[in-house]
Amino acid sequence: MTNNQIQTILHASAEVKQTIANDVQMVEIIRKAAEAIMQSFQQGGRVYFCGNGGSAADAQHLAAEFSGRFYKDRAVLPSEALHTNSSYITAVANDYGYDEVYARIAGSFSSKDMLIGLSTSGNSTNIVRAFEVCRSKGVMTIGLTGAGGGKMESLSDLWIGVPSNDTPRIQEAHITLGHIICQLVEETLF
Repeated sequence: MTNNQIQTILHASAEVKQTIANDVQMVEIIRKAAEAIMQSFQQGGRVYFCGNGGSAADAQHLAAEFSGRFYKDRAVLPSEALHTNSSYITAVANDYGYDEVYARIAGSFSSKDMLIGLSTSGNSTNIVRAFEVCRSKGVMTIGLTGAGGGKMESLSDLWIGVPSNDTPRIQEAHITLGHIICQLVEETLF
C-alpha cells in the first residue's frame, strides 16, 4: 500500500459525501428523515434499525446514539437494532428461515414506530420482507441504500440512496448520514 493509494481512498470517500452535500433534493430527504424520526419519538414510538454484516454494525451504532446519547446528556430516545438478540435471530432463522428474521418482529410494531433499514444493495431479502410487513401495518420506513436502491427504494417511505456502488463508500456515507440525523433529532428535541 502506498501513500497514493491511501489518498485515493480518502478522496473517493470524501467525494461521495460532497456529492450528497451538493444534492439539494437529497439534503431535503435527510431533513425529512430527521423530522419523521422526531415525530415517532414525540408520539411515544420506537425507532428500530436493521441491516446485515457491516450494515448491521452501523444499525447497532445508530440505535445506540439514540438510546444512549449523542452530544447531550438527555432522556433516552427508545431505539434498538433488531439483530442484537442472537437467540431470537437463530430461533426464527431455524424455524422460519433467515429471510423472516426481521419481518416476524416487524409484525409487532405499532403505527407510531419506525423501521430504518440499511442495505448497500437495497435487495437484502430479510430487510425487504420487513419493509413489506411495515407497509401492510402502516409503519413508516426509511431505507438507506446505495445508488441503485434495489427493491427497498419503492418500499421506503423515505429513501436515501448514496450515490455510489462501492460498498465501503456507501457504508461510510450511511454512518455519516446517520450521525447528521442523530444530531438534528437531538438538537431539536433537547
